[in-house]
Amino acid sequence: MGGNMKNWMSSDAVLDFAIGEEERAVEFYTELSEKAHHRHMEEVFLQFAGEERGHRAKLIAVKEGKKFQPEESDVIDLKISDYTVELSTANVENYGDALVVAMKKEKAAFKLYSRLSEMTDSPETAGLFKALAQEEAKHKLRFEIEYDDMLKEN
Repeated sequence: MGGNMKNWMSSDAVLDFAIGEEERAVEFYTELSEKAHHRHMEEVFLQFAGEERGHRAKLIAVKEGKKFQPEESDVIDLKISDYTVELSTANVENYGDALVVAMKKEKAAFKLYSRLSEMTDSPETAGLFKALAQEEAKHKLRFEIEYDDMLKEN
């Protein structure tokens, strides 16, 4: 049973991982909204929390519909640690820190959904994962622009 087990997951476990990541993202963005200094960023964080909640619902639907059945070798190949980001607002001293963590999180989510879209034979499921990847990429861009603007102000 060595330490290698961590890399192997069933398709349900992969979806459970993604669902868990979305739940953590909802919590993260909700906490950030409470710490936001600008009203408009508070709204952005709450909006993103809502979108991540929507992602979670879509993933649950995929799981319940048994619509994600990749090849076992693909699932074995998926190293979940590559897609995990430490999401904690504890170390977030300021707004810039928050944006950096958020960008990392969105990049990891983008990579995960892009990878999952390649692992399914179902065009419908692949399309869903691609759409989720695009939404995460948009979030990341939004934070990058915000971060850039913040640096210019200082």
